[in-house]
Amino acid sequence: MTPLLLLVHGWGFDAGFWAPLRTRFAPEDTLAWDLGFFGAPARPAPTPGREVVAVGHSFGLLWLLHERPLPWRGLVGINGFTRFAQGVDFPAGIAPRVLARMQARLAADPAAVVREFRARLGDTAPPPGMPDAAALTAGLEALAGWDERGARVDAALCGEADGLVNPAMSAACFTAAASQWHAGGHLLPQEAPDWCAAQLRDVVERLP
Repeated sequence: MTPLLLLVHGWGFDAGFWAPLRTRFAPEDTLAWDLGFFGAPARPAPTPGREVVAVGHSFGLLWLLHERPLPWRGLVGINGFTRFAQGVDFPAGIAPRVLARMQARLAADPAAVVREFRARLGDTAPPPGMPDAAALTAGLEALAGWDERGARVDAALCGEADGLVNPAMSAACFTAAASQWHAGGHLLPQEAPDWCAAQLRDVVERLP
């Protein structure tokens, strides 16, 4: 039996983010977790005894690396990163002041912050529900502080036109051997689901 693809979305999204990609697989071959940015988290357990390939989009990859919620056979990042915030030894990251501004605005108008963030990435669809300001704030704090560089990532699917995780940041997080590049932006599972699906199948076939 092939491994189950366990899908974890990024900051400001929910499990529905994966819908275009999931249609490229049989229903029983994917499982999408919800981190709870628009309601209660939902992390159903995989089928007992079935191996897992964890797939994190954007913050979802960092969350998987930091939380280690279950054992996996392989790990794939899509538009992901092993560190997000800029630092002395990580100049390619996002300036902390950007995260601080977003955090300051969340208390007053979380819906606007989420809407503007998603629009900058090219997603103009309405958010799936009322944003949870506390969960979103915790996510920004994680983005500012977590550092999982050095952890093993079997494949990193990167967008050459990614407006959030630019090529320099991707190169600082992943080895050239692990990186696969597409001309698209930060929402590759929605922009290029066929390409992402093909890359995921290739990763599964190559796993020891």
